[in-house]
Amino acid sequence: MSAEKNINGPIPSWVWKLALAGAAAIWGGSFVVMKDTLDAISPSWLMATRFLLASVLVGALFWRTLRDNLDVSHLAMGAILGLVWGAAYLVQNIGLDDTTPGRNAFLTATYCVMTPFINWAVARRRPDGGNVLAALLAIVGVGLVALGDDLSLAMSRGDWLTLVGAVLFAVHIVLVARFSSAHDVMTLTVVQLVVGALLALVVALVTEAPPTLTTFASPDVWVSLAYLVVLSSGVCTVLQNVGQAHVPPAQASLLLSLESVFAVVASVLFYHELVTPRIALGFATIFVAVLVSELGVGRRR
Repeated sequence: MSAEKNINGPIPSWVWKLALAGAAAIWGGSFVVMKDTLDAISPSWLMATRFLLASVLVGALFWRTLRDNLDVSHLAMGAILGLVWGAAYLVQNIGLDDTTPGRNAFLTATYCVMTPFINWAVARRRPDGGNVLAALLAIVGVGLVALGDDLSLAMSRGDWLTLVGAVLFAVHIVLVARFSSAHDVMTLTVVQLVVGALLALVVALVTEAPPTLTTFASPDVWVSLAYLVVLSSGVCTVLQNVGQAHVPPAQASLLLSLESVFAVVASVLFYHELVTPRIALGFATIFVAVLVSELGVGRRR
């Protein structure tokens, strides 16, 4: 029996909601895993390895869907998605090398606020008052995270790169919405993973030294790669796509936005990140902005 048939049974909606929350939890934990793994493998080589192995995994699971739907149009649209998505991950992970997992996760979460405005530019759909309020809250939250105790701008290079990555993630969401109506989502996903891996590989070959064999002698590296490939890229990609097919968009977005909360919890527990009251208030404000933005999208739909 194929993987496609296994996911289409009569399953209650709460299971799909739990699956989306589980994906958010796994992604949240991946910020800490990547932070540690980046000490052993450079960002581009890590992304190339992660996405290539994940594309093999997801392609094997959904090979029948891929066989039935792969054509020039799917290749072209999937390639566009892969370039934007791969660039977003590369910038985000390069930024993570110069910031903490919690800051990286919460600044990345601002893509939920940016998405309606990018969609306005692309699809001419004007954002409502809730989106404007969310944007203002996000600016305040980023300011609380960025400003030091002496009220000086304390955004690191990694923080700025993380915000660039958030913009790219927002663009990717808008493009997925435009492409998926006429294409098979799983086929696009596999092509996206392959192109993202190739992009990361090209950047790695040009800008970074390849990892040495001694790098992979550590069991910790293999455990981290297993988490990032199997869980964060493979399992979560399937959970997200299938879950969103069974859960209303507003609820699905809210469940997935919990990723940033799980990331900070994991960062505090395992990375020993120090969260001051000011930074905590900034994190909370950004998360409220995400909720306001997503609830506004839900009401319009």
